[in-house]
Amino acid sequence: MRIAQVAPLFESIPPKLYGGIERIVYWLTEEMIARGHEVTLFATADSQTTAQLVPICPRGLRLEQELGVDKAGFHYVMLEQVLKRADEFDIAHFHCDYWHLPYLRSINISAITTMHSRLDYKPLSNIYESHPDFNAISISNAQRKPIPWLNWQANIYHGLPERQFALDDGSGKYLLFLGRICPEKRPDRAIEIAKQAKIPLKIAAKVDPADTQYYAQEIKPLLNNEYIEYIGEINDAEKQEVIGKALALIHPVEFPEPFGIAMIEAMACGTPVVGFRTGSIPEVVDEGITGFVVDNIPEAVKAIDKVASLSRKQVREVFEKRFTASRMAEDYLNVYERLMAREKNSNMRSMVEDSLAIS
Repeated sequence: MRIAQVAPLFESIPPKLYGGIERIVYWLTEEMIARGHEVTLFATADSQTTAQLVPICPRGLRLEQELGVDKAGFHYVMLEQVLKRADEFDIAHFHCDYWHLPYLRSINISAITTMHSRLDYKPLSNIYESHPDFNAISISNAQRKPIPWLNWQANIYHGLPERQFALDDGSGKYLLFLGRICPEKRPDRAIEIAKQAKIPLKIAAKVDPADTQYYAQEIKPLLNNEYIEYIGEINDAEKQEVIGKALALIHPVEFPEPFGIAMIEAMACGTPVVGFRTGSIPEVVDEGITGFVVDNIPEAVKAIDKVASLSRKQVREVFEKRFTASRMAEDYLNVYERLMAREKNSNMRSMVEDSLAIS
């Protein structure tokens, strides 16, 4: 199968540091190639892949923010490239939100779009109402709730390679907050949970330029505590040690998070998750098996007391069953094949109808 993977351009594939969508695109691309498919990746020039790379801009646009780079412009250049080369592919798989929707009507091949972001902003509903018929993939059932009427084709949970991380023992006896420091991720909750539980907390997270004021005013003053250690943004090579030695991952978000890759990274290391009941979290965390889903800080503190009773080996086994890149790729291939068969049948019907009309 000839597959086009069309990535957002904010980070390289894979990302150098933070970048959830870009990791998924990388793992999916490499898994498809390992299965013998021909993949073309539209991404930044510094991306590392075994696919045929179509470079669009020198490096991730997040790294170019200080230069005032026009992010929309580069994405439109990329979409023009996809359009020009569409006849080289059997299917095009888009990962760039709604940028490409006006182009889909000009592409005469099957196409799907994975919706990676939250969909509860009203302006997004207006955009998708103008393009209601594109083939959409959700990454959790919770993600669909704001726009259930979209042309959903499947719900496919994210996955990462089985060998990306290994089962570890949690011997560090600390809690971990992993990802990004911003208001919706609620690192302040993680800090309060650690203080009340009297267990050290490591914060491995980046601070985007948009969140520097929040960090300076709301989070930095909380770091002056014997239980709290801010270690900054970490790369994939560092994650095994940091995640694997943690007693538990604290995932205290308060927005309808569509998925949450940090949770399955933790599970891959055998590290249980304590997450707040919002968005995808009740779908991802198996209560009492891979962690606990809580509604408030006191419940989270009580859950911390119970995580040591969970089997880290079983946490890892659930990851292997539910959240691998292999399973994710298989799910996407099933959708690709179904859409291509539907497209073929539609074309055949059109040919027959045209033939009958002529006769």
